[in-house]
Amino acid sequence: MSFWAHVDELRGVLIKGAALVVALCVVLFAFMPAIFHVVILAPCRADFPLYVLLRKIPAISGMDGVVCDNMQVQLLNMDLAAPLLLHFSTAFWLSVLICVPVLLALVYSFVNPGLYDTERRYARVGVVALSGMFYIGVIVGYMLVFPLTLRFLYAYQVSADVPNVISLNSYMHTMMMLCLCMGLVFELPLVAWILGKCGILHREFFSRYRRHAVVALLIMSAIITPTSDPFTLMVVFLPVYILWEAGALLVARKKNLIE
Repeated sequence: MSFWAHVDELRGVLIKGAALVVALCVVLFAFMPAIFHVVILAPCRADFPLYVLLRKIPAISGMDGVVCDNMQVQLLNMDLAAPLLLHFSTAFWLSVLICVPVLLALVYSFVNPGLYDTERRYARVGVVALSGMFYIGVIVGYMLVFPLTLRFLYAYQVSADVPNVISLNSYMHTMMMLCLCMGLVFELPLVAWILGKCGILHREFFSRYRRHAVVALLIMSAIITPTSDPFTLMVVFLPVYILWEAGALLVARKKNLIE
């Protein structure tokens, strides 16, 4: 195929992906009020599954703001157009999130003719693994990391005379950032596997820099969850560290790498 034939094929892939996202966005926009109430604003209520679980655990020092039975997070909208714009933007990003496997499959269909059989096999595994690990990370961010961060920061006050009132835009920005960060962090084993297949990374690297990685992952976890209690920090650090070790298991030893 000529260069312009490839460009034409790429244009067709982009049009299909964009049409799918737009169509799903329109459908989701029609249900935005229900989605906000049932899903997006659920961490603001005391009956969120994580809070119910934490209330069954014996009291933990420094966790009062998380396990409080009667605390309800109150959000405030100060922008006249914010509800409409948030519905549009949320519908768009949710449609992109839902369409990730299909979009990756479209990309794979575009590059598939230029791959060898072994590369096709790895590419198919990569598409499935990329989608699955990203979704797992987003779910962990939504069900675990964001609720803990929200409840702690909402309970933390400059003074008892200054009540916290959280803006709707701040709430949405924090939720999307944390969920996206966790989705990307959960790609760590896949990235390690790809680098290992390329001969760039080997298992000895993980052994040599394990102590450095623990410090770096602790710092990253502290940035993702800016709270002062060790429990919340460990809730983020432990899954990330397990992903680091999983990446080490997916990479061959240097002496076993095939040139």
